[in-house]
Amino acid sequence: MENRNKFKLFLPALSAACNDNISLISADIRRDQTFVALFVTQNGKVVSKREDIYKTQEFSSISEIIKQFVSDNSLANISKIAIAVPGPVIGGRSEPPRLPWKVDAEEIKRNTQIEKVYLINDLEASAYGLGNDDDSYLTLHNSDDFAAGNVALLSPGDGLGEAGLFYDGNSLRPFATEGGHCEFSPRTTDEVEFYQFLQKIYGIVSWESVLSTSGLFNIYRFLRDVKQQKQPDWLTQEIEAGNFTQAIINGALEQRDRICNMTIDTFIIFLAREANSLVLKLKATGGLFLTGEIPIMVEKFLNNDKFYKNFIISDKMDSLLKDIPIYLVKDKNTIINGAAVYAAFSEE
Repeated sequence: MENRNKFKLFLPALSAACNDNISLISADIRRDQTFVALFVTQNGKVVSKREDIYKTQEFSSISEIIKQFVSDNSLANISKIAIAVPGPVIGGRSEPPRLPWKVDAEEIKRNTQIEKVYLINDLEASAYGLGNDDDSYLTLHNSDDFAAGNVALLSPGDGLGEAGLFYDGNSLRPFATEGGHCEFSPRTTDEVEFYQFLQKIYGIVSWESVLSTSGLFNIYRFLRDVKQQKQPDWLTQEIEAGNFTQAIINGALEQRDRICNMTIDTFIIFLAREANSLVLKLKATGGLFLTGEIPIMVEKFLNNDKFYKNFIISDKMDSLLKDIPIYLVKDKNTIINGAAVYAAFSEE
């Protein structure tokens, strides 16, 4: 990396003439909605031309969604398809736990008649997406002693996504992990109580049960049901209307009720804890990137001292952690953009 705000991704076919000025379809599959976009390649970048949103549960496969998108927009001459999935991709297949169906590259090829189909984990795709727009992220903490190196991505949303970028001395190589499914470990007496509360619900308690939209609600109901914090009437109405995440964050931003502040403060501490662990495991001296819908919504709380002070707590590695630059990804389209980048330039 030439400097901390520039990504040089390992894209071996970036300069291949056959990958210039081609059209490709990229999709970001989520539990409730699937985002599909048409991209064209121009000067080593992917440029979005149009995007549609489909209700995931209304289709029997991703192939049906892609075919619907092609029909809706009267598309032709599509060279490649990129599919970002919320789960592991092994041998061109994926069975994401939050989706109603499996995803298979060979099945997509048969049903769409498009030969080049790429499946990629959604957080790995997000890593590729960072390189398509150098202005897509905000600096939360700068380092005066920056050292080029590996990069860590942490993304709480519907689930907890974690990925890394390996620095080979010249460029960054994104890779997926399933670290969000590692077991949560309590540190304090209150956290032991929280763990016991979740263990009765889930059996095995993963970090995804703490750092996600459902995790945010888990923290809230622990404070309400075990710690006996009062649930205000206005929040009851928002919960019944299915608006909990936005309501609890707005309640904390507006200082409306104690339980809102306690919920977000606890979430921020846990986010710092898991960010600390991910950075140490990857030795991510190149930086930590927070992405996903929740970090964007809690930007104000990430800018205060609570997140950073909890992030640098370590038995022996605080000197390393204090020099890690931290960024907030503001672009909500890094997954779909990054999947397109991967498909466009990873091979000829």
